[in-house]
Amino acid sequence: MNDLELELKKLVIDTLNLEDITPDEIDSEEMLFVEGLGLDSIDALELGVEIQKTYGIKMNAQSDDIKQHFASVRSLANFISSERKEMSA
Repeated sequence: MNDLELELKKLVIDTLNLEDITPDEIDSEEMLFVEGLGLDSIDALELGVEIQKTYGIKMNAQSDDIKQHFASVRSLANFISSERKEMSA
């Protein structure tokens, strides 16, 4: 697990007040919504806002790719990494 994935797992837990779970219990490839971790659309909104604040990136909720970016912790980490590279280029 890389540092960004661990950071995101902690962010998910803290943002959504998931007190009964630890970062080690979240698989980086596990689905975040419905199956897997079982998050819902309200959770997605809260998480999206927190990610934008924490990492200073813009997300378009109307984007066709947004569901893919939020599929798992790993896909979120990849999205954030690519956005950071674009911002620094």
